[in-house]
Amino acid sequence: MSDRDFTCQLQGYSLTTAEIIYHLPDHPALLQSYLWQDYDEAPRFPNLKKFLDFWSSNLDGALHEIRVANKKLITPSCYRFVAGQFLLH
Repeated sequence: MSDRDFTCQLQGYSLTTAEIIYHLPDHPALLQSYLWQDYDEAPRFPNLKKFLDFWSSNLDGALHEIRVANKKLITPSCYRFVAGQFLLH
């Protein structure tokens, strides 16, 4: 993991994966899949929106569907306090 990735995680960014389904420019009836992954801020996803804006304005393949998943990799630890103690022998 690079320093940039770790710094992003500490600033609240989460690993975001988007599956972009788009129409092939030469054969619009056919769909193609593209996976995009980067650190982004949920739930606004400004980096993903910036990428999709670039796609729409510069690439020929029309967007069909976008599925987004994200996961925070650095989260607070889960603690459970013991309510009692049992001793055997």
